[in-house]
Amino acid sequence: MVLECKHVWNYISEFLDDSLPRETKELVQKHLENCEICSAILDSTRNILILTADDRVFELPAGYGERLHARLAREIHSANRRPENPTRD
Repeated sequence: MVLECKHVWNYISEFLDDSLPRETKELVQKHLENCEICSAILDSTRNILILTADDRVFELPAGYGERLHARLAREIHSANRRPENPTRD
């Protein structure tokens, strides 16, 4: 079974918490080894957890959440549209 980006994103929290079933964890890990976008999201999520764990307060710019979600949706859409094995002409 091969996981798509949208599925991996649903597992990011559990992956970081090391609470995924072994088989799912292995599938996510394999996907992360080959997907720069998902690896970047994992790193970003990990950084957010580190930043929020130190009790400092950061105010996000107005509209940041909406822009983030829109960007993630565009990235997922474009990642899912890329051919798995592009051919050369």
